[in-house]
Amino acid sequence: MMKSTLALPAFHFWQVCRMQLKLFKTLWGYNGSYADAVQCAKEQGYDGIEGPVPASLDDCDQFAELLQQHNMAYIAEVATTGTFVPDRKLPPDNHLQDLEANVQRLQKLRPLFITCLGGCDAWEISDSIAFLRRAIDIAAEADLHISFETHRGRIFFNPWTTQRILQVIPSLKLTCDFSHWCVVCEGLQDTEADIIQTLLPNAWHIHGRIGYDQGAQVADPRMPLFENELQSHMQWWQWIWEAHRHNGLQHTTVTPEFGYDGYEYRDTMSGMPLIDAEEINRWLASVLRERFAVAAAGPDDSMHTLMDGR
Repeated sequence: MMKSTLALPAFHFWQVCRMQLKLFKTLWGYNGSYADAVQCAKEQGYDGIEGPVPASLDDCDQFAELLQQHNMAYIAEVATTGTFVPDRKLPPDNHLQDLEANVQRLQKLRPLFITCLGGCDAWEISDSIAFLRRAIDIAAEADLHISFETHRGRIFFNPWTTQRILQVIPSLKLTCDFSHWCVVCEGLQDTEADIIQTLLPNAWHIHGRIGYDQGAQVADPRMPLFENELQSHMQWWQWIWEAHRHNGLQHTTVTPEFGYDGYEYRDTMSGMPLIDAEEINRWLASVLRERFAVAAAGPDDSMHTLMDGR
């Protein structure tokens, strides 16, 4: 039977001990050493790190030792057959082999869970379902939980496909990055918000990024121009927090994930980023701590209080 650091027996846990917010530093775009990454995450007040599985067993051993020394948790990120965009020529077996290879290197790291950017948006739903069932088994055989990200280019690239698959595999866990759905749907309307509410029992982890109708990352969520987008995402995350508390979870985990690779806004002449994504993530972490403190206070008025300005 799998051991979970997040799940507890189903009772009203918040009445005994309030659920906690656990924030993770992303390694997306990070090129430094593991030692520097762990030290930086610790200094910035994060509870752990989310990032790819180290490429070698020696690196895994080093990373595991650093995390243990600094009492930091780890969320493993696995992108099958590629990075964020898969190789669309490769069949599901190649994706599963990639996942298995990553899981084998995770033994000493013992992550809280795996966030998987799995499969391909071009697959038939039947192929996606077969892949997901086997991927869940691969993780379970290693005594690990696995959560699948709502990411463009992957199986859960839109809310409608996601909903259909969850009807077939209702126990599947999701890493919710709604910024991808914002751009795929050219803005999330009430119909898509209704779908988000139906998948709350499957919402396991949050990637904190603010999308808008023409892109998966606003230029700067601190700007009044993007106030509506910020508040919409806060509302969706609040629904997840409330669902976690209702289901008796110890933690809600969030990784602020503004990033690079063409997402950031750049000067048209120099090509240099105009805003530091790392700075945005620290700001978002601070906002989330403040908002979550309100949400954790009790079930009566947190929904309204949370949204009353920054």
